[in-house]
Amino acid sequence: MTTVSAIPTQDEILSWFDSLSNWGRWGPDDELGTLNLITAEKLLRASQLVREGLVVSLGRRIDYEPAADNLFPARHFMLRSGEGEQTQQVGRVSALDAFLLQPHGLAMTHLDAPSHSIVRSDPARGWTTYNGKPARLVTTAEGATVGSIELAGGGIVSRGVLLDIPRLRGVEWLEPDQPVMPDDLDAAVQEQGVQVEAGDVLCVRTGFPRRRLAVGPRPATEGVCALQAACLPWLRSRDVAVMGCDTGNDVMPSQYPDLGLPVHAVGMGAIGLWILDNPDYEELAETCARLGRWDFQVSIAPLKLANGTGSPVNPLAVF
Repeated sequence: MTTVSAIPTQDEILSWFDSLSNWGRWGPDDELGTLNLITAEKLLRASQLVREGLVVSLGRRIDYEPAADNLFPARHFMLRSGEGEQTQQVGRVSALDAFLLQPHGLAMTHLDAPSHSIVRSDPARGWTTYNGKPARLVTTAEGATVGSIELAGGGIVSRGVLLDIPRLRGVEWLEPDQPVMPDDLDAAVQEQGVQVEAGDVLCVRTGFPRRRLAVGPRPATEGVCALQAACLPWLRSRDVAVMGCDTGNDVMPSQYPDLGLPVHAVGMGAIGLWILDNPDYEELAETCARLGRWDFQVSIAPLKLANGTGSPVNPLAVF
C-alpha cells in the first residue's frame, strides 16, 4: 500500500472508500472492524509492557461551563446535597447527583462507535455505516441498532504507542495550520525507536491541551490541528486498531467541505477504525520521555450505553 506524502485530492479520498476498505475482511456481518486485530495474543503481549507499576490518565476533565470550543457542555445536577437539614439524628444520608453528557465534539474525551459515521462515497450508493450496514438502522427513536458503543463494552486493552510530533519538530505544540502528515509519523517512529504494529492503539500528540491552556479556548472555525487525510493509507497499512489524536482527529475546518471529516469518514466508514477523540497526552509524553520508552499497555472502557453512538472514556496508560 503506497504511502501518501502530498495532500490528497477529494477524488483520491473518495477512491480510498474502496481501496482501503475492510468491508468483508472479518465476514459480512462484522461490526467490530479493527477491534478484531486485538487478539488474545496481542493482549497478552501488551500485559508484558507493565513493568513500572505506573498508571497515567489520558482523559480530559469534564467541565460544565460553556466555552468557545465546548458549546454543549456536560450538565451536573445535585439531587441531594449536604447543605440542608438531615431528617435523622445519626448514621448516614446520601448526596446524589445526575449528569447530562453529550460526548461528541471537541471538549470531552470519548470513543466513537461505528454508528457515529454515516458515509457515502458515490451518489449511486446508499448511505451506510461500516461494512455496509444501512444508515436507516441508526434511528431517532431507538438510536444505533447497529454499530453501537456496546460492541466495545467489554473494554479495549492493547499495546499503546505515543508518537510525539511537537517533540519531533522542536516546538511546544502544533499550530492549527500545521497538520500531521505521514512523513511526520515515519520520522517520529524513527526518532523514538518504536514501531507501530497491527492491533495497536496509536496515540498522536499535537500538544493541543497545552496550547489551549496557554492561549485559551478557540472555536473550531479558527482551526484545529490533527492528522491530515493523507495519513489514512498509513494507518490502514499498519492495521492500527484505535486512532487517538489529542484533538478531534480531523483537521478543522475541514479541508474537504464536500466530504466533511475524511479521517472519520474513510477511517470509520471504510476501514472500520475505532476513533478516540480529545484525549490528553501531556502527562503521557512527559512520562514516556522520562522512562525512555514510547509503548505501554492502554485500556479504554466505554460505558455500556444501549444503542449509543459513542461514550465518554478515561483511557489509562499503564507502564
